[in-house]
Amino acid sequence: MGKIAFIFPGQGAQYAGMGQQLALRYAEVSEIFKAASETLGYDMAKLCFEGPDEVLKQTEITQPSIFTVSMACAKALEINGVVPDMAAGLSLGEYGALTVANAIDFADAVKLLRQRGRFMQEAVPIGQGAMAAIIGLDKETVEQVCKEASKYGVVEPANYNCPGQIVISGQTVAVQKASEMAKEKGAKRAIMLEVSAPFHCSLLKSAGDRLAEVLESVSINKPAIPVIANVTAEEVSSPEDIRQLLIEQVSSPVRWEESVRRMMAMGADTFIEVGPGKALSGFVKKISKDVKVMNVEDIQSLESAISQLEG
Repeated sequence: MGKIAFIFPGQGAQYAGMGQQLALRYAEVSEIFKAASETLGYDMAKLCFEGPDEVLKQTEITQPSIFTVSMACAKALEINGVVPDMAAGLSLGEYGALTVANAIDFADAVKLLRQRGRFMQEAVPIGQGAMAAIIGLDKETVEQVCKEASKYGVVEPANYNCPGQIVISGQTVAVQKASEMAKEKGAKRAIMLEVSAPFHCSLLKSAGDRLAEVLESVSINKPAIPVIANVTAEEVSSPEDIRQLLIEQVSSPVRWEESVRRMMAMGADTFIEVGPGKALSGFVKKISKDVKVMNVEDIQSLESAISQLEG
């Protein structure tokens, strides 16, 4: 029998209205938004359901809100008898994977993500950092481009998303130069991303250091199901390792393609993107044509996923 992997989205997936249908249908889902509101001291349901987008885009709001909606979607799946055999998440999504595996408590995760968002935003002044998606080059070429462009400033691979899509991150000028060089080397496109900070590069080391202090007081358990870590693309099971990898993750590249391949090697043949958007579903489809991929973010996608799983 094949196994089900839950995968949790990262920043950029947010939109006004996310999670609303599921909260209206299921009282248990509505409770998750209430719990987030009580923990953070603002109305999480109102924010996720109504926006505005400008507020949802603020990193310290984005991270806990996407996480809350992802947990709401996981709850809706659980109510319908669907639970994961393993989990992973992209960047902030890793907290979703750890929470669904009972390694971190929901209230702790939502608080951590607000602080993580703030620390990441404050690490680099607005406008001084950037990220770009390089489409159509292999990873060796992208790594070479980053090396060559580093004379203009810090620029590093940040997300190995799927074959032919790697995100780079660093100081704005260096990222722009690397994007130009990538096109010269045959990249189909180099797209500057709408982000407020250069995530997953060495410029965010200070954010990881600040997160380390906060993580010291958080209780972490051994995961009840395998969780694949962004930094290593391997299963992480000891609480000490989880804590250390969450610190490193802030300034290290996300090895997403390898993480998906690792889950496939562990028997996953069905991937469910749990939370807003379909970015990860797109990546998984590019990584393998041999697995089932679905997403759950509203009533229609939930019903579709359940019928596919029953079929």
